[in-house]
Amino acid sequence: MFLEIAEIEVKPGSEAEFEAGVAKAAPLFKRAKGCHAMELQRSVEFPSRYRLVVTWETVENHMVDFRNSADFQEWRSLVGHCFAGPPEVEHTHQVLKAF
Repeated sequence: MFLEIAEIEVKPGSEAEFEAGVAKAAPLFKRAKGCHAMELQRSVEFPSRYRLVVTWETVENHMVDFRNSADFQEWRSLVGHCFAGPPEVEHTHQVLKAF
């Protein structure tokens, strides 16, 4: 399993619209090949900063299957206008779970 972690800065004042758009987009992720989970975290210190965390079976499920799909285009149309800049995206995999 791999985590996609996208740090997203939204335009100040668009937080509620962005959160509603992500909620509306949840089914797009749920039906995506290899997608196991999706959650949105909001920064306490920087309320216009979010982290979208998506669990994928493979990196290719995200970067090839989802990114090349109509669902990705719909996702971006739902929330992209709220972005203050391009999201910063990275993929991680667990190397240790202590407890």
